[in-house]
Amino acid sequence: MTKKIDAIFALNCSVNGAKIEREIHSSRSLLEFIREDLGLKGTKEGCGEGECGACMVLLDGKAVNSCLMMAVQIHGRQLVTIEGIKGKDGGLHPLQKTFMAEGAVQCGFCTPGLIIASEALLRRRPGATLEEIKLELTGNLCRCTGYEKVLSAVEKAAAKRK
Repeated sequence: MTKKIDAIFALNCSVNGAKIEREIHSSRSLLEFIREDLGLKGTKEGCGEGECGACMVLLDGKAVNSCLMMAVQIHGRQLVTIEGIKGKDGGLHPLQKTFMAEGAVQCGFCTPGLIIASEALLRRRPGATLEEIKLELTGNLCRCTGYEKVLSAVEKAAAKRK
């Protein structure tokens, strides 16, 4: 029989640009930390197995599934959740605007993860092609949109970043 070890850990990191210092249990998932400890509800739990992308966040600029990580893994790092994705004026981000304009938002459950994945791609490849966008979004499942409007929205956002 294995014994579960759960220690208290002093976590220091940046979340959406704000410095965070918290004591957390070492067994806390990053998704639990975001939703329950920080109260940021935009990051969703879909499958809990890293298959759907609903829990995607940016960690040091890279898209990761927060359900697959422990909160202690972000110590000393920069985390951005969907709440931290904003336009330069503090309003809607250009990706959020194109998602709305293209009708790429249906029920909205998967939208935060899709926007996070798209932002990660466009930070690396500002003028990403449709094929690059399709490849990047393979880790994000959506049951409502059929993806065409999502792809169109990201493609238009990419064209504006060229």
